[in-house]
Amino acid sequence: MTDILNKVKLSQWDALLVESLRSLGWSDEELLRRVESGELPVDKSEYKFDYTQLTALAGEQPEQFRQAVTEGYQIKYNTIRGIRSWISVALGIQAELELEEGNEAVEAALREEEKNRLGAVLSFGWQIVDTGRTGVYRIEPIQR
Repeated sequence: MTDILNKVKLSQWDALLVESLRSLGWSDEELLRRVESGELPVDKSEYKFDYTQLTALAGEQPEQFRQAVTEGYQIKYNTIRGIRSWISVALGIQAELELEEGNEAVEAALREEEKNRLGAVLSFGWQIVDTGRTGVYRIEPIQR
């Protein structure tokens, strides 16, 4: 696995597109082949993803796109709603939004491997905090 400083950076939206395609059960190689060839499904989810954006990215930055898919990526900039969406799309888990000003967070029940996977893609400025309830975590901005 590439260390965090050398990870390819994807926009939050591109990360959601990749994870949506992964949720179809495609291998990394199939995902790469289908994105590069433009052989993509029509998304019927609430997000209405347009995967042609990934075909453009793969055409413009083929090595970076391949590395993001095969070795992992970090999201350039997360938003609180984007984190909730990523958890839903990538992990199939419905997380709760907490939008109280100054105390914004996403709360989700995650297994250890799910927590680690999320932690690997979060942009700088976010942390995962154990709530003290078994397997329940808060994803919140790091307070400075």
